Amino acid sequence: MTNKAIKLKQVEYKGKKIKLPFEILSATSRDETAETKATNRFSQESISLPMFANSIYQSILFNEWHATQEDTQLGYGASDKWDKVRKGLHWFRKHFAKQYMVLLD
Repeated sequence: MTNKAIKLKQVEYKGKKIKLPFEILSATSRDETAETKATNRFSQESISLPMFANSIYQSILFNEWHATQEDTQLGYGASDKWDKVRKGLHWFRKHFAKQYMVLLD
């Protein structure tokens, strides 16, 4: 039996439908609303958040790294990946302000 991935554009969390800032991949067997812990890469402070929000957090970090790499060749701020970073940050501030303050501020 294979575990297929699906693309999520929105999730239902605590009785509300939340539109995601961009698609994330999820295993069909995974509960995206289950809580997990994420740790700030600089302060080492941790906080709980649902798995779908952790996927957004990881995507922000991934795209920030790639944007920084592209900027070394294209010039400061030239990478189109910064748009995805900004969308993710805005989404976090709106939907998970406490986690944003710990992980991304």
